[in-house]
This record gives sequence, C-alpha cells and structure tokens, in this order.
Amino acid sequence: MTPTPEGDEINDLTEGRLELALRASNEGIWDWWTDQKEIYYSRRILEFLECGDRQAPNFFTPPHKTIHKDDRERFRSALANALDGGGPELFSIDCRVHTGSDGWRWLRIRGSVVRDRAGHATRIAGSMIDISRRKSAEAQIEEERHQLRLLIDHVPLQVYFKDTESRFVLANQRMAEWNNAASPQEVTGKHDRDFFASEHWEEAARDEKEIMATGKAITGKLEHEVREGRSSTWVLTSKFPWFDSRGKIKGTFGVSSDVTELVRAQHQASNLALELAERNKVYEEEVQLAREIQQALARSQFPKINDDTHQLQFGARYLPISGLAGDFFEIVRISNQVAGLLICDVMGHGVRSALVVAMLRGLMEKQRPSATDPDEYLSGLNNGLASILDRADATMFATAFYAVVDLGKGVLTYACAGHPGAIACGPDGVHQLAADRAERGPGLGLIPKADFPSQEIPLAQIRRLLLFTDGLIEAENAAGEDFLEAGLIKVVEKRKHEPLEEMLDGVITTVLAHSEGHHFDDDVCLLGMELKNL
Repeated sequence: MTPTPEGDEINDLTEGRLELALRASNEGIWDWWTDQKEIYYSRRILEFLECGDRQAPNFFTPPHKTIHKDDRERFRSALANALDGGGPELFSIDCRVHTGSDGWRWLRIRGSVVRDRAGHATRIAGSMIDISRRKSAEAQIEEERHQLRLLIDHVPLQVYFKDTESRFVLANQRMAEWNNAASPQEVTGKHDRDFFASEHWEEAARDEKEIMATGKAITGKLEHEVREGRSSTWVLTSKFPWFDSRGKIKGTFGVSSDVTELVRAQHQASNLALELAERNKVYEEEVQLAREIQQALARSQFPKINDDTHQLQFGARYLPISGLAGDFFEIVRISNQVAGLLICDVMGHGVRSALVVAMLRGLMEKQRPSATDPDEYLSGLNNGLASILDRADATMFATAFYAVVDLGKGVLTYACAGHPGAIACGPDGVHQLAADRAERGPGLGLIPKADFPSQEIPLAQIRRLLLFTDGLIEAENAAGEDFLEAGLIKVVEKRKHEPLEEMLDGVITTVLAHSEGHHFDDDVCLLGMELKNL
C-alpha cells in the first residue's frame, strides 16, 4: 500500500504541480508586499524581462518608467484602483514593459489583491504571460483590414457584400454615397427595402435568392432603381455567390456602375442603342473582376507552339481554397515558335487579391511588346503595380516566375520575382531553376524600378518544366513539416517517364497524401510544359 504524503511532502507536491502548470501555460508568478520596494519574480518572468533577479525593476512602484509611455497612465490608474480601500479584488492589465535588451514586450498581468481588515491592500500576487505575438498578429490583421478598405473604397464602382437575408454586411464609400448615406457604417445591417421602392428591391431579393440557391452568378444585368421621393436611376449590376473557405454559402456580393445617363439617352433616341450596348459591354468587363480570374485559371485550351522538329505540350492544375484566389498562370503566345510561361501568386486571398490579379492582367496586356525579355517583362509588371498600389496607399505584392521558350533559338530564358523557381527535368536529371537567391528579384509591387536578372539555358538540357505556387510546397504533414522543393523534385524524378498529364495528377496526389487532413491550406496552381519531338 502506497503511503499518503503529509506535511512538507504535500507542500512540495503542491508547489511541483503549480510549477508544472505554469510551465505548461508559459506563465510566471510575481508577489509584491505593497509596503516594500522589493518584489518577487519567478524565473519565467525574469526571462520575459531579460534580466537577473538583482537587476529586475519593480514596475509597480512610482514613477513606473519601465512601463511604455503610451500604457503608463492606464497602468497607474489600474494600480491605484487596486490599491484603493474600496477597490476590486483583481488587478488586471495588458501593457508593454521595457526589457533588459532595451526592447519592449507585451505582458498580460493578473494579480489577486490581499487586504487587511480595514480594506487596505497589503499584498498583490499573481501571474504574467508574454502576449507579444498575439498583439503583433492583431496589429497585422488590423492593417490588412485597413488595406482592404482602401482598395474597395478606391474602386470606381459600388461594391457590397450581403448576408443570406440580403442585408448589407460590407459596402464601400461609393455605395454609401449612392444610397444617400454619409458612411458605409450607415448602410451596414440595412436591406434594399430601406433605400428603394418595392418594385426594385423585391426583384433584387429574388435574384439574390436564386444566386444562393444555384451558386450561379448573374452578370451584366441592367437594373432600374426606383426610390421614394427621388429620381430613379439605372445601374449595370453583376452579382455572385459568396462562399466561405469551407464552401458554405454566406450570401452574395456584387458590383454595380451608374449607367443612368446612358439609359436615358437610349430612351430619347433609338439610334443610340448600339452605342449603349457597346458601353454596357465595357462596364461589364470592368466589373467582372472575380469571374475573370476564375475563367482564366480554368482554361483548358493552350496555344500551339512548334517548329519543324519540336512542339510544346502544356498541362495545368488549379485548386483554389476559396471562390476568389490570388494564384494564376498564363501562357503567352509570342510567335509560332516562341511562348512565354507566367505563374503568379498575389499576397492574401479573397476580394483584395482578386482585384490585384485583375490589375496584373491589365498590365500584362500592356507589357506584351516586351514578352520576349523576362527581365523587361517583369520590370514592367512591377513598375505598373507599384504605381497603382502607391496611389491607393496600400502595401501589397505578388511573386512571379516568367520563362520564355524559343524553339527557333533553342534556348529557355527566365527571370524570377520572389517566387519559387521552376523545376526542370532533362537528360542531366531534375533540378530547380533560380535556386540561388542572387537569381531572384523582389516581389512585384514592392520596389519601383527593381532589377529582375534573367538567366538562359539550352533547350537541349530540358525535357519538361514545372511551374508552381507555394501552396504546393508549403503543405504540412501532421508533424508540421512542409513538403518543400526537395519533396517536389523527388516526385518529378520518380514520375518523369509518365505522360505529362499523369505526372501533374501524381504530383497533386503525392502532396495531398503528405498533407495533414489530405487537403491544401493555400491556393495551388501548377503549370507543366513538355518539349516533344515531331
């Protein structure tokens, strides 16, 4: 029979359990008698403060210089409240504390107040934990929200999201002004019935129910907006189903543009009908931001590139994790014997990244004359995107890899903008292009007039080329290990004798088998090219 612990043994066990619990929670303990200058800090707190026991400051005693100046007044107020005779039994505050390395660390401080019979605080003891990472993450999320807000408020269209009850969840400034509201907040939570007569809002509600039921968008619809006590207006509207990351319908989102003057002109003169149709087409192209991305990525036909002895065969796989993605690829037919292969990954997901993809596609058309030169082509995309983002006061970027295959010259030229290099398979084996950081330029949109060094290799050294986005190589297994480029090289080496389409499917299958839950946590875009003899 095991003896029952008593006395000091029980205290030792209790202290041991407390130490284990604190170690598991990453917390430290502190103890301060309010009539003393000294304070007790556990070893974990001394690690937070980055100093030894003798150098550790008692930041509970005035003048509280080790508390960040922006938090100092809150700290003083909370401490004074705890020390007050009628104060609370718990001292609680999150603040920044100066450390021994001359930096600042966010600490969550909690303490229990011990009082004498007169109610005076004689002792406060509790715990501290480092919350710097959480605070940093909160700041990053807030900045991303701010960036998204800037982008949608600068788009010259009415942009909005609605829930399953057709109530506004998000609207940009232009949409607010269109509904005679001072700010988007005045629109949030309201229904079209709050702004329009029944003949318009009932039809809009039916359209949105149909979109949510079928999952199909309604695009380029001309709507007559009737309002009580105001002139009616006409808008060209496109609405889409809004799915969450798991594919569950959350509502609808849409964009609309004012075409009132065009419609009025049509009503006044029938000979303007053709002009109106053309202008409506322009408006429709402008508002189809998200759909344009999906259609481009889902294309199944590729250009024919060949000479007398060789031809290029292409294959692609695209697996977005949400309805709107920032990954895309493009095959640019430069001539019968020359093709450009571009793969791109825009920072983030959703509406914000889809808008940047639309901007890049427009810039690609502008840069078509320089498509034979990877350095010049990426430089043009970079400068154009940097200029747009600067005007919007937004910090975003995209990574890209661009290669030009010239059958006539028998060479492949490539350049990289912060993107993983393509995997090349040839007679000398399988290896990664642009594996050296010196071969890579910065991401697109970050540094205006940046350089993107190009490299050239003979086509005789290449049988296949595999371009991909980082969602493929960052897939994690249960141990938190990424698949990485090394894993991709092994798969390509193993499957290099399979037909191109089978190899692409094999790559996807292998990575999914590696990933925890057998799914991707990021968008995946995969573009393959094979040099075949005629």
